[in-house]
Amino acid sequence: MTLALTVLTTTDSAGKAEELARGAVEARLAACAQVSGPVTSVYHWNNAIETSQEWQVLFKTTESCYPSLEAHLIRVHDYETPEIIATPVVRGSAGYLAWLQQETTAR
Repeated sequence: MTLALTVLTTTDSAGKAEELARGAVEARLAACAQVSGPVTSVYHWNNAIETSQEWQVLFKTTESCYPSLEAHLIRVHDYETPEIIATPVVRGSAGYLAWLQQETTAR
């Protein structure tokens, strides 16, 4: 079984978050994507501390899909430096992980 990953990104509106989620799932780069927010982000940018409202998108994917998912997010995201962070899934139900693998396999 291929290693499962969760991949997190953020954007500045619910609509953009839903577009990122749908685009990745339609392209089978992720089996599922969850949009949550708004969240408050505090970060350094251009020598200042910024605070902004953002929406998070959490993608469920596989290690083999990660390079394509990252390239897709960089291409379609409107942030200059989008947050794209992958975390390995250490454990998961066999049925869910099999479904994730099946849904990210090109058809």
